[in-house]
Amino acid sequence: MKCFYVFFLFLITATAFSQEDAWVYFNAKPSSQTYLSNPSQMLSQRSLTRRINQNIALNLTDVPVEKSYITQIKSSAGITILAQSKWLNALHIRGTQAAILALKNFTFVDKVVFADRTLNPTSKKAFTNNITTIKNNLETKVDYAYGNAANQIQMLNGQVLHQQNYTGSGKVIAVLDAGFPGVNTAQPFQRLRDNNLILGGYDYVARNTNFYSGGSHGTLVLSTMGGYKENALIGTAPDASYYLFRTENDAIESPIEESLWVEAAEKADSLGVDIITTSLGYFLQFTNPNHNHTYSDMNGTTNFISLGAELAFSKGIIVVASAGNEGLMTEPHIGAPADAVSVIAVGSVTATKAKSGFSSVGPSFDGRIKPDVMAQGTAATVSDAAGNIGTANGTSFSCPIMAGMIACLWQAFPTKTNQEIRQMVFQSSDKYATPNINFGYGIPNFGASLGVENYTDVKNETFLVSPNPAKTEVSFSFSNKNNTASVVIYSILGQKMIEKQITSQNPILSLETLNSGLYFYTFDTNGLHKTGKIIKQ
Repeated sequence: MKCFYVFFLFLITATAFSQEDAWVYFNAKPSSQTYLSNPSQMLSQRSLTRRINQNIALNLTDVPVEKSYITQIKSSAGITILAQSKWLNALHIRGTQAAILALKNFTFVDKVVFADRTLNPTSKKAFTNNITTIKNNLETKVDYAYGNAANQIQMLNGQVLHQQNYTGSGKVIAVLDAGFPGVNTAQPFQRLRDNNLILGGYDYVARNTNFYSGGSHGTLVLSTMGGYKENALIGTAPDASYYLFRTENDAIESPIEESLWVEAAEKADSLGVDIITTSLGYFLQFTNPNHNHTYSDMNGTTNFISLGAELAFSKGIIVVASAGNEGLMTEPHIGAPADAVSVIAVGSVTATKAKSGFSSVGPSFDGRIKPDVMAQGTAATVSDAAGNIGTANGTSFSCPIMAGMIACLWQAFPTKTNQEIRQMVFQSSDKYATPNINFGYGIPNFGASLGVENYTDVKNETFLVSPNPAKTEVSFSFSNKNNTASVVIYSILGQKMIEKQITSQNPILSLETLNSGLYFYTFDTNGLHKTGKIIKQ
């Protein structure tokens, strides 16, 4: 919903007195050594541990904006401070053009950038459509009673991770969105509440702690990851922990929302989150058209929010963003922050893996592959603020579905860096060798990323390797009760390590003789040949 305002134009110096949004950037951080010598003043221990685990050093971007600079800007005539960013060493301010330009007289000011590009462009949409009541439940063969959410998980082979208890436990996801009403009361979120998996949040729009407010878009988004209602909706990361940050104001489209997003991302970093998921995007349709972005801005280095998202990744966080819903529009390309180089931009497919018509396309303006990957965003199963289970359309939902699965994968590989996990997701995708502007690298296979194959042949015979990673033994389960299978385990150098015949009644293979590491297997039985990876812990 948007609010429309009527402006009365007066034949006086309107331009001189109109309020403009701008970013003022500073050229120094005089107190940096004090903070860098005492990092706990800037970051939580969990945040510092994430840096240590990924060999990421602290630097000047971690240091807060100089307080004396903020005080002097705040005291300047006609200037209001709306947000700040330590990563970009900048303040988002509002004032007359003349008052903003006067700030250049401060020796500590590096530059001033107006949101109105005619003075020196930005759009955002919450990528959501209609929600409709679901009348039929889907059958599922996995352990979780996914209900109607089965397809959006099984499409990614995510049930394989869940079956091995990789459900996001121990990973922390920050959701940056439009609001979260009902998360504190609705039944599908009760499991999150009962297990203290909502760690906190903040409403950056209203500047208060009531984050169970605002538009319900964030509620729908969260339900695809953390929702839990058996035989109706199970999220992709039901055991992850969540911070909920409201950064978008449904009533208007304003550049301040980009700055609030970056401010929230910085808070998420300081709290030690692992993943940021955001179903917001900025391109066209701002309340003031002069704030709109252009396609040429989608280069990963122009938009304030994209710069912030890239910095979040540099801190060891995985950032997942909706590609956008403009695929059928005159300007069909991905928006910001999906254009950022390291952000995982998620497009939408239907239940049958066809590209959703509305899903925005690539490439980025500088020719990079975008979107990066795809998940179900047409008729995705969600919960609304009242706890009603329904479907909704948009990359708003393919994005968090993907983010939840990434949390599960990272749980399975806790020593991997954010760069390594990101690359694992891409390499498991079905178009990795032949990416294109509609699908990017395609639809990931999270079971394959884990080294687990989950196979169903034309006769509906299933094949499963678990647990994986394994400590002492692994089971090669297959549904044909009469077959004997041959299993061979090879080292990464191709040396045969184990060869054994197993049966469907006794499918266990001991790994006691193997050292810890990565191995490959071949599995052969009548009509079925499979290969894959096994990790011995």
